[in-house]
Amino acid sequence: MIAFIQALIDGVLVGGVYGVIAVGLSLVFGVLGIVNFAQAEFMMMGMYAAWFAWRYLGLDPLIGAVFSFLVGFGIGALAQRFLIQRVMNAPHVSQIFLTVGILIVMENAALLLFGADFRTVQTPYQTQSLQLGPFFVSVPYLAAFGMALVVSVALWLVMARTWIGRAIRATAQNAMAAGIFGVDAKRVYMVAFGLGTGLTAFGGGIILSYSSVSPTSGAQYVVLMFTVVVLGGLGSVMGAIIGGVAVGIIQSLSTLVMPIQVQNLALFVIFIALLTFRPQGLLGGASR
Repeated sequence: MIAFIQALIDGVLVGGVYGVIAVGLSLVFGVLGIVNFAQAEFMMMGMYAAWFAWRYLGLDPLIGAVFSFLVGFGIGALAQRFLIQRVMNAPHVSQIFLTVGILIVMENAALLLFGADFRTVQTPYQTQSLQLGPFFVSVPYLAAFGMALVVSVALWLVMARTWIGRAIRATAQNAMAAGIFGVDAKRVYMVAFGLGTGLTAFGGGIILSYSSVSPTSGAQYVVLMFTVVVLGGLGSVMGAIIGGVAVGIIQSLSTLVMPIQVQNLALFVIFIALLTFRPQGLLGGASR
């Protein structure tokens, strides 16, 4: 029972971070209707931004994650304005090819600029843990989860209480009707895409506190990111958070009964079963 509860704690902490890096992908699809296959590369870019903030500015990666968000938002907004906007009404295959092309360009640009070496940060709490009775809580995981929780609440407040949040939700529901009421759909698309990539880059920044970064870091998380989004319901922001926690718990609990090298086996078995019986995900609405 102690091992079970310990694995449950670890799964919730890691899953909360999964939710943050996936919520941007869900937001982009929910507003623009585009599945961004380059989303994980924005996470990699956010990790590099946090690393450089730590290396040259002395910022803790949890603080440098704010810088990661700004970088991810800026580059994402520019990508939407000059690239994604051109295929908004194109066939889905064109959108897929474009985002996969962006993925390849970003990964190879990082390889060219930063090399293939793995880079890490050193923080005072990197190897620390809190003891709560018979349980141990990793301080880096707990800090990253806390930051993920803060940004999730901030996103909810922006979407629910601000004009831009209401404009994003209105455009996602009916862009033409929103335009009648003075909402500039193109600008909203650019902001929503930038917000989605910025959130994923922010997640990359907080992950750096207990992980390493290389040009291929995005490839390590891309499958998990899509799994989280589909489990929660493609296009559902809250579903991405819940899906992230679910994925973290499944991964952690599976290590109790099988080797860690195949921990994703149980995850994908559950994933396939859910797609079979509830293809719209946990919180997604049914659609054709």
